[in-house]
Amino acid sequence: MAASSKRILAKLGESSSVLKDSLYIINRNPRNLERLRLARKTDGYHLEKPTRSFWHRLDIIPSNKYVTARLVHFQNGTIVECSTMEWALKRHLYKANDYTAYTNLARVFAARCAEVGLTEMRCDLKAVPGGKIASFLRIVEESGINLKEPERIRPNYSWEMHRHVKPWEVTE
Repeated sequence: MAASSKRILAKLGESSSVLKDSLYIINRNPRNLERLRLARKTDGYHLEKPTRSFWHRLDIIPSNKYVTARLVHFQNGTIVECSTMEWALKRHLYKANDYTAYTNLARVFAARCAEVGLTEMRCDLKAVPGGKIASFLRIVEESGINLKEPERIRPNYSWEMHRHVKPWEVTE
């Protein structure tokens, strides 16, 4: 490790003097603009199904024997993946694709998403009331995961009649 990076780490260790001693702070969080709702979403075409306008999307992939739940980022691909093929989950299940498998998979998937810090995602799944996917989505929502992404904050243009209020601005 270089001497300059050791100095930076020593500076960051002193939390009280971080802002007054440093000229700038580099944010290395790649999801920061998405959390602030400023990052660009790919629009795609309006006729595409499923649409490409998302930052994170929930996918459930059922097969004849197993079920897989994925959290997909629009650029980087799969971020969080959970499956009933995993031994830690499979050994507690009677069958790997029945109702209880979906509910337990939902609990594990929601816990992994919360650990990563992603609590908002787009869900395009159509659930039949009382079905397996409906129970999966209900348990994921009960675990604190929001299945709707917030809208992107778009820039204000000079020709617009109304200005958008940014969530971090205080208007009082």
